[in-house]
Amino acid sequence: MRAVLLPPSTPAADCDFIEIEVAVPQGGVVDLTPERLRNLRSALGVQDSACLVVETDGLNRALVTVYRRPPLADLPAARGEDLVMNKDGYICVGAYHDGMPAPFRLYEPGSGAQRSAIFGTTGGGKSRAVQLVLAAEKRSRITSWLADLKMGQSCPEAKGQVDWRVTSSEGAMDMLLAAYEVAKDRMARYAELGRSHFIIDRPDPLLSVTLDEANRLLEKGSPYREGATYFIRELGRTGRSVGVGVRIAAQAGHLEDLGGSDVLRAMLKEGEVVLLRWSSGIMQQLVSDGLLPMGMRLAPIPKYSGAPTLASRFDHGGELRKGASTAGTAYLLSSDRPGSVMRWSRVGSLAPVDGLDPEITALYGPGDPRPLEAASHAAAGPAYLNRHDDQPTHLTTPAGAGAGGTATLVRPPATAVAPGQEPPAFSTQFPGPFPARPAHTAPTISSRILDALASGPKTKEELVAALAEDGGQPVSPGGVANALTGLKQTGKIRPTEADSRSYERTETAPTPR
Repeated sequence: MRAVLLPPSTPAADCDFIEIEVAVPQGGVVDLTPERLRNLRSALGVQDSACLVVETDGLNRALVTVYRRPPLADLPAARGEDLVMNKDGYICVGAYHDGMPAPFRLYEPGSGAQRSAIFGTTGGGKSRAVQLVLAAEKRSRITSWLADLKMGQSCPEAKGQVDWRVTSSEGAMDMLLAAYEVAKDRMARYAELGRSHFIIDRPDPLLSVTLDEANRLLEKGSPYREGATYFIRELGRTGRSVGVGVRIAAQAGHLEDLGGSDVLRAMLKEGEVVLLRWSSGIMQQLVSDGLLPMGMRLAPIPKYSGAPTLASRFDHGGELRKGASTAGTAYLLSSDRPGSVMRWSRVGSLAPVDGLDPEITALYGPGDPRPLEAASHAAAGPAYLNRHDDQPTHLTTPAGAGAGGTATLVRPPATAVAPGQEPPAFSTQFPGPFPARPAHTAPTISSRILDALASGPKTKEELVAALAEDGGQPVSPGGVANALTGLKQTGKIRPTEADSRSYERTETAPTPR
């Protein structure tokens, strides 16, 4: 055990603390279950859960820190100078419990745009975190597009501070389509230059698309679920190398609310992932989907800090008060400290204000937001060209299409239109189309293997790679091996004559779907 009393003058924190290093024997795992966490608090005499921080390495070691007072209770307001992207593409969004700055990446030099996700329950600080990142993008001369799907209520101060802002699902689909077309246009231009990666401002700015309250677009029953999932997935796959990033901010309920796309979830694993206060259903999914290192558990973030209070019938000394809000407290799952609790810098005034919050508006800084490069205006289309005229959206869904149907985009030519006039329209379909898929017909591992073998013999390793790219549920090498054994026993596949390590379909194998 190592115990340290921190002098009051130390800038890392403003309170004393005790730090305890613990380990279990090799081969064991420090399993931070809620029951064990409660037992640890009781054993250490910690009343306020915000005063106990436990970090594990996912294996056999843990670091336990007990604070005299909550270390993240009074984080200062965000500063404009912290929001200017450094040479490595990072901004500072807050601080860890030990006072170290908490970085968030917007751009990776030599690679390109970052994709990211911010998860949090209602009141967890999600929209304020989005505002902080948007302000950083403006100060860093990044072209920001925002779809505020709470009819503009989540981030009202962003109006006029981002290059393009929409407040409806239809507008969000216009925006996603425009970003998709810009990415394709840049891809063609960069290919002509012989460039395989994105270099910021040479010649184009970084373009970042943010979807706040993305659940409204991606949840089951949304008529745009299939199309939105397609565009977000494609931007995640190809946007990085052409400087087009995509960010979703969503309720932390279930990952199935994110379009039901395994490819989409896999895309997020390689980006910046923030977990604010969450609901009970998401933690197991984060571990099983690989967004959190296997074996690592995170201590829950309570809604309020403070010690629990017992109210006796003999004590009527006053009304019970809730503790301070923990909004903004989070884990940066994609950082080098995924199990270390941090808190985002305060965004906005301490007291509620009528209308736009002047502190948030000031955080964006002076000047106009950076627009999209002129070379991509035609690709972005009229929805972008007319973005300041509050023109009606040109995206519609035919009656009867519904979830899983084929959405139709009614898109006018790429020319500016005078306010109040409807542009001539022509119809085109989203890439796809997206046929309805019965929920009970998810393909099995065996059927996916047979589909992969339809193009020719493959080894087990090649099949593992093929199943990782076919859009289905993630499958471990062991799962593929078990399915291969079953297929051989039923006579649907056999080793090839040329190479016993490769497998081919037999004549009795079913035809691929």
